[in-house]
Amino acid sequence: MTRKNLILIATLGSIAMLGGAFGFQYIGDMAPCKLCLWQRWPHAAAILIGIIGFATGRRELAIAGMLAALATAGIGVYHTGVEQAWWEGPTTCTSGSIAGLSTEDLLNQIMNAPVVRCDEIPWALFGISMAAWNAIISFILAGIWLKAARTD
Repeated sequence: MTRKNLILIATLGSIAMLGGAFGFQYIGDMAPCKLCLWQRWPHAAAILIGIIGFATGRRELAIAGMLAALATAGIGVYHTGVEQAWWEGPTTCTSGSIAGLSTEDLLNQIMNAPVVRCDEIPWALFGISMAAWNAIISFILAGIWLKAARTD
């Protein structure tokens, strides 16, 4: 398989991931949380890199595409950890701990709670959340980008 074909496959993968995210948002009426939005940006970058990489066939662009895929995979792993309560996420999109809060602080936390929380799983397939699927598929896409970089 040629480098251009591999770049095309990886680019189409990011297009599918971003398209799926927008589909869940606009067709499935599932508003994204802050971490979901963060996961979209590297896919958008990978698409742009892929378009230029497909046109030029440059090895360096395949490496850049791999880094973009690894970035969204890393955010997906982080988001999955937040969903599974392995670690705490950003205070702007998680409920956080209420231990030691005064009544006033607790009420303030409730009133300022995000509409879409990062620590809840709105949808899963085979027990795997969207964030985890993004991580898994993005690691696969990073592998395709790496193969593109190594192909002559």
